[in-house]
Amino acid sequence: MKAQTLSPVKKMVSTLVVSACVGFVAPAVMQLTPVAVAAAPVGLPDFTELVEKSGPAVVNIRTTEKISQQQGADDEQLEFFRRFFGMPIPKQNQAPRKGKQAPQEEEVPRGVGSGFIVSADGYVLTNAHVVDGASEVYVKLTDKREFKAKVVGSDKGTDVAVLKIEASKLPKITIGDSDKIKAGEWVIAIGSPFDLENTVTAGIISAKARDTGDYVPLIQTDVAVNPGNSGGPLINMRGEVIGINSQIYSRSGGYMGISFAIPIDEAMRVAEQLKQHGRVSRGRIGVQMGEMSKEIAESLGLPKAQGVPIAAVEPGSPAEKAGVQDGDVVLKFNGQNIETRAELLRAVGATRPGSKVSMSVWRKNAIKELTLVVAERDADKVAQKADKKQKKELSNLLGVYVTDLNEAQKKAFPGGGVVIESVDGAAAAVGLRPGDLILSLNQVDVKDAKQFNAMLSKLEPKKPAVLLVKRENASQFVLIRPQAQ
Repeated sequence: MKAQTLSPVKKMVSTLVVSACVGFVAPAVMQLTPVAVAAAPVGLPDFTELVEKSGPAVVNIRTTEKISQQQGADDEQLEFFRRFFGMPIPKQNQAPRKGKQAPQEEEVPRGVGSGFIVSADGYVLTNAHVVDGASEVYVKLTDKREFKAKVVGSDKGTDVAVLKIEASKLPKITIGDSDKIKAGEWVIAIGSPFDLENTVTAGIISAKARDTGDYVPLIQTDVAVNPGNSGGPLINMRGEVIGINSQIYSRSGGYMGISFAIPIDEAMRVAEQLKQHGRVSRGRIGVQMGEMSKEIAESLGLPKAQGVPIAAVEPGSPAEKAGVQDGDVVLKFNGQNIETRAELLRAVGATRPGSKVSMSVWRKNAIKELTLVVAERDADKVAQKADKKQKKELSNLLGVYVTDLNEAQKKAFPGGGVVIESVDGAAAAVGLRPGDLILSLNQVDVKDAKQFNAMLSKLEPKKPAVLLVKRENASQFVLIRPQAQ
């Protein structure tokens, strides 16, 4: 059976196929008989008041990206990208000039999403993936006013972002309590699916806490949520927002009956840290965690399948300093019972760095009590200013910025490589894009991002570079003429 995928609700190009099944009756003459008609159901909810109350605080978010256009990309190379990678040929300068060509920046649409106003002075909540990588963010209100927004900060771990627009006396949404929600209660979502602004959909809460998020269990609903709904509010029958619509469970990228929202309690806690510091601080102890099974529990002498096995301990980490060993099973962390890997990850992440905590582990048929000092997890560099600063520091002649392969990619490409995170300048002009894999630079195999960036720093400004690029199932050597800084 084909595995399902859990994907962010991003704007995407989708083909919608509508099919209808119509039943035909063959005989030309039919005997009409009375049919009992069931009475219309009574007591169904009326959402009109909820929409009138909450709708004005819901906003449409559009983002743009600035792409530098450079003259001189090879026609054959551009044709390759058009035919085999299914992408348009980048625009080129119309008239060549003598001497150096200054790159031209073009602001192009990047995506759309939703959000909601949480304070009358212009703070807006949305998803981190809605604004991630955007050059500019614009917020449009229901009264058709549009504002350029500042990204105060965003947190990829919970997929929460805070925006600020310069306005006052704005309509704001009422914040609810996601701890009090119940499976089966009616909820509505308001957002911009497929860029259709102010769209209302309804359904019920299917489950309160699904372990599909790294740092927070998500609310599962059957509310219709599609690309463009990301960041919009999930609202209960009291007109209170109880979650931020964030993910869908889908084979095709469209709605298939299951959607997920970030609980508003956690979202507001993250939002406060973003407003105060521009980032979220999380704890770490430096271990690799495994999964517990019934068979493993029995072999270790545990009374039931609970706890988290430690697969590896990082040298010099808080765990090593506290005496944690490979094969230990974590049963409690800071007084909290630990049943699953997700619970331990969240418990550690929620602990303030520098805190001294207790941890109970199962080792050789006995419980051992340990004390450790939690360190700070490497912060996501997701605040807008920090992101721009990072890119400036890593600026290179090719205009390509990369990260290391994830675990699945490492298995697929054991020889190494890097994945493109963003492009501009020369790389954008020849058609490279985020998600492409780079396997070699100037016929030297690329192992990781550190090595690749070191190779970039040694490129000669006047000499073209050759990249071996893989996109989906096609690989191609791509020639890039470096762009002067």
